[in-house]
Amino acid sequence: MKTALVFPGQGSQSVGMGKEFYERFPQQIEPFYQRAHQALGFDLKQLIFEGPDERLTLTQNAQPAILLDSVIKHELLKGRLKPDVGAGHSLGEYSALACAGVLSLEDALQLVHNRGKYMQEAVPVGQGAMVAILKLEAERVEEICIATGAEIANFNAPGQIVISGERERVLQSKKLAEEAGGRGIELEVSAPFHSSLMAPAEARLKLDIERVRFEKPAFPVISTVSGQPETDPKRIQALLMKQITSQVRWVDYIKTMKSLGVKRLIEVGPGEVLTRLNRRIDIALESTAFTAAFA
Repeated sequence: MKTALVFPGQGSQSVGMGKEFYERFPQQIEPFYQRAHQALGFDLKQLIFEGPDERLTLTQNAQPAILLDSVIKHELLKGRLKPDVGAGHSLGEYSALACAGVLSLEDALQLVHNRGKYMQEAVPVGQGAMVAILKLEAERVEEICIATGAEIANFNAPGQIVISGERERVLQSKKLAEEAGGRGIELEVSAPFHSSLMAPAEARLKLDIERVRFEKPAFPVISTVSGQPETDPKRIQALLMKQITSQVRWVDYIKTMKSLGVKRLIEVGPGEVLTRLNRRIDIALESTAFTAAFA
């Protein structure tokens, strides 16, 4: 059975994530936390296991924390299966690249730590916003965004689209969506991710990405930007430089994986956000969270 590994993005973090596996396999897992400490200069394990939540939730901390949890869980799965392809939701693309061996753990952690910092600093707090629009077709949401100047950030699942941009434009879009019969939920995020307002962050991160060595992947990874499975290190590097302002077209990535013959999707990382989305996108695909896959 062809298997895809999918890696979650920001928002899936929680204090204590992965602790039960650390208690079961301390000798196997501890070196990963030690490497993260050396790469970042602070004790990420303590932050993950003990919090506080408000510090773990900070973008520059949440991103490396999720990536590290994903890499550790992939390590635990290694002897059980050989993936045919991987994909990640926003930040999760970095987790996929680290697990495929394209990026070293140290480089991946430093990149996403900086990525979170740059994204946080790109737009002053309160000037941007993100809203999840539920129960409306993608075409209708696109029409609303054209009218208001907001931007679509994520196509997460049928009837679940996230918009991003200047706060006034996003809230106007929320109002129009609700008038059209949809439902809008403002997200508790620190910046308008995956919008053109993230261009300053993208420019800063590009310089960091240029300095990092990219290797050939052990399995193809679907690029957020191209939407296709990529295997050429130079192309992966070039595409990743455009990722912060690009839409996350998760529905399309799942369809692409299915067209490649994938029958099973395993979410590798904290939580079950992608597992729930995947089941909404295509119930015919076997979608499993890590805890169930590892049981």
